[in-house]
Amino acid sequence: MLRLVLRGAFALTAGSRPKLVAGPAEDTLQRPGKSPFLQIVREYARPVRKKKEPTPSHLDDLPDTMLRRDYANVSAVDKVDDVVRRMLSLEMASQKEKVKMKKEQLAAKVRRNPNDCGSAEVQVAYLTAMIRTLKEHLQMHPKDKVNLTHMMIATDRRTVLLKYLRNSRYDTFENTCKQLEIEYSPPPQYRRKITRRAAVKKEFRAMVYKEKQKLRALERLKQMEKQDEGIKEPAQPKEGTPG
Repeated sequence: MLRLVLRGAFALTAGSRPKLVAGPAEDTLQRPGKSPFLQIVREYARPVRKKKEPTPSHLDDLPDTMLRRDYANVSAVDKVDDVVRRMLSLEMASQKEKVKMKKEQLAAKVRRNPNDCGSAEVQVAYLTAMIRTLKEHLQMHPKDKVNLTHMMIATDRRTVLLKYLRNSRYDTFENTCKQLEIEYSPPPQYRRKITRRAAVKKEFRAMVYKEKQKLRALERLKQMEKQDEGIKEPAQPKEGTPG
């Protein structure tokens, strides 16, 4: 870069123009208004980078006017102002709230009855929403190893559940894959032998995941205890003895 600047400055001070094109086209460089320094810089101009197009998200089908999960069944919401209703909608919601709504939307397609929250197909729907969210996150942040591990664990759990449905209730398995748009590929008949390193690595990931779940459960219990202590009524003051 320094050589480029010195070359242009020398050309300006000396009054000589660099011969960029050989032959009769040299006369075109002598036209007024053409700076030799600018012509040298144009040779080293960098190409303009194209802007990356935003990747479509699986949360785009959720309308912004939809209410959050906690306020969807509240009757008093219909009487509130438009500004308050907008604050309670998904337009002002976080990514976590939108993922919750997406989980419920996918689970409603395969749920057996309105009170079904733990069947295999509902668990597959929850895991599918989680896997798609993590995939979109890893496209933007490919070096995030923690979320990559969570996605691999969720994918393995979903594979086990789909295999169970395929062996026990094939009609339910087909309906689940069709409604959730899942392409299930059965495992090959002959598998390659898993190396010892890969097996140990997988067991270590599962162990770390279980320990984290235990720590989170303890934190939730502590938070619930603190909330219970705050809800308790304060002790009434003792009546003073008459003087």
